[in-house]
Amino acid sequence: MADTVRASHILVSTDGKEKESALASINEIKAKIDGGDAFSDLAREHSDCPSGADGGDLGSFGHGAMVAEFDKAAFELDVDSVSDVVETAFGYHLIHRTE
Repeated sequence: MADTVRASHILVSTDGKEKESALASINEIKAKIDGGDAFSDLAREHSDCPSGADGGDLGSFGHGAMVAEFDKAAFELDVDSVSDVVETAFGYHLIHRTE
């Protein structure tokens, strides 16, 4: 297993939103990715994280740098794959492992 990964993500925050609405939004984004839309374009358009401006790029990080649910999902992904929806205390994420 790699010591570090590089990943991008899309966050639909649940802060001040109904969880059901946020979950519906992230599922719509996932369907667009599965349909061939570019992850980075969707991150710029929809992510509630400041990294969205960079196409969701979080750079490289090691184990424990992210919250546990995110960390686990990111390290389990194959390079160039996108996760299913990952829920954390921040909201709902899609993670794209790039390295």
